[in-house]
This record gives sequence, structure tokens and C-alpha cells, in this order.
Amino acid sequence: MLEFCIKPFDMDYASQTLAAIVSDHYQTAPLFEKFNLDFCCKGKQTLALACEQKGLDLNTVVQELEELVNDNPGKNIPFADMEAAQLIQYILIHHHFFVKQTVPQISGYLEKINAKHGDRFPQMSRVLNLFRQLSFELLSHMEKEEQVLFPAINALEKDPSVAIKFKAVIEQMLAEHHEAGDLMDQIRVLTLNYTPPEDTCTTFQLTLTMLKDFEANLHKHVHLENNHLFPIVTKQIELSEYQ
Repeated sequence: MLEFCIKPFDMDYASQTLAAIVSDHYQTAPLFEKFNLDFCCKGKQTLALACEQKGLDLNTVVQELEELVNDNPGKNIPFADMEAAQLIQYILIHHHFFVKQTVPQISGYLEKINAKHGDRFPQMSRVLNLFRQLSFELLSHMEKEEQVLFPAINALEKDPSVAIKFKAVIEQMLAEHHEAGDLMDQIRVLTLNYTPPEDTCTTFQLTLTMLKDFEANLHKHVHLENNHLFPIVTKQIELSEYQ
């Protein structure tokens, strides 16, 4: 039987939301990926509640969080201090570009796997279809952000009163984020958490690794928009409603 460390819970971590922890310590995102804790679409959950729902030992997760933060001081990016324009620039460079660059590569590999190994691994046909749907929706989503939403958010500095017009748009973006997360969840389940079957080729193994990285990038992408960028606009909406 595994024995967990008897160190008392860090109630500060336990009572914080997943989004707040990642915002304060961005280097913890891979740890939450490891435990399959959704810090983007479900980022408003406290760590204690999220661990309970996943059947995870809270003390173990907190201990690993503390070790990670203490071993990697000064590596956090101050997203909470960024203005909207800075966040948008970061999102475009580190996430939108990543999606546009990676989607064709993963799609090509998945098509190759299905052509050569579809009979042995029929679940990969479903993975391919899910990724096609995810890719189409993500690319369409990003185009709306780049062509409409982001320029409009940048314009808020000149005219904060226009923020009221964004409420329905942001709600739509949040819904699309949730849908993308659901599609990625289905892919993870079908691939057994991106675990390659025995005796598979290098392409098969590489593709699952790329899908895992794609999901990790997507979670960070959604986290920055849901928990940092959109709240800036939401605050402007609230101010406009009282004026």
C-alpha cells in the first residue's frame, strides 16, 4: 500500500482555484496536465474540490506543487499584470501560431496511421475525425478572434464604452473553448491518455506525443483568454453598465 506524506495540507493552495494557482505560478501547468486537472474551462474550481472529484490525494498534489514552485523560482510570467494588448500579442505568438503550424502535421500523421494501421487500431479513425472537427472549429475560432475580437479589445483603451457590445461575443468564445476541450478529452480517452500500443511505428508514437503537446498548449491558450484576457473586458462591461 502506498503511504502518502503526512505533511499537513497547505490550505492556501487547497482553497485556491486552479486558475489562480496557474496564474500565480505558470510553471505548474504541466503538473495539472499530469493529474488531468482542468485549469482553463473548469479553472474556477478550488484545488481541493478538483482533487476530490478526480479521486486524487490532495496532500500528494499539494506536495508536488510546493516542490515545483520552490525548485523553479522566478520562472513565472506575470500575466495578471499584463494589459490586454500584451496578452493578445503573447496569445498570437505562443498559441495561435502553434495551432496553425501543428494542425497540418498532426492531421497528416493521423491520415497516414489510418491508411497503414487502421485495421489494427480502428479507434484511430475516430481520433482522426475528432481532430478534423477540432481543427476546423479552432481555426475558425481563431480567425474570429484575430479579425474581429482582438482588434476590438485593443480599441477599448480609446473608447471603454464599447465594451458593452462584447458580452455576447465573449459568451460565445467561452462556449467554443468548452467545446474544444470536450473534443480533446474524447481524443485523450480514445488514445488511453496518449499511450502508444506495443509494436507501433515511430510515426504512431510521435503523433500521440504531438497530440499530448497540442492539448497542453490548448489548455494554456484557453486559460489565458478565459482567466486573464476576457476578465479585462468583463470589467469594462461592468463599468459601462454603471455609467
